[in-house]
Amino acid sequence: MNTNTSPVEPCSGSALGLLLRQVRDGLWARMEQELAKSGHDLTFSQFITIKKLALGQASVTDLARAAELNPGAMTRLLDKLEARGLLVRVADPADRRALHIHLTEEGRRIWSDIDQCGQRVRKAALTGFGDAETEQFIGMLERVRDNLSNPEN
Repeated sequence: MNTNTSPVEPCSGSALGLLLRQVRDGLWARMEQELAKSGHDLTFSQFITIKKLALGQASVTDLARAAELNPGAMTRLLDKLEARGLLVRVADPADRRALHIHLTEEGRRIWSDIDQCGQRVRKAALTGFGDAETEQFIGMLERVRDNLSNPEN
């Protein structure tokens, strides 16, 4: 009897972490494929950066955190997006160390298209889930994230 496939055996911490990593990697790869199919030469990190900026102004630190990059890598990513005319960085007149980063009109146009790519990937990832299952699944993932963020757990 193969005990490794027992449906009642709980997932070990390392197996859970591996599964979550595989899901994340699968989402990232599928997103990059979807972007390429739609004619967009963007990485997942660039997609996340544009998405965050589409929601409003963000700092380099906020963008780096969202894209899981260090600030130096984020600066290089911003350089590439700025060279493509998708965003602008403007010095804060009240604090010369701070930058305001905004999407350009072209960046907003690209966002409306690549947002559709993200929606198609989400739909593919949740194929076979009903609305209630999707809501429950996302709620459980949020709870796991919050549990791990709480130092008392």
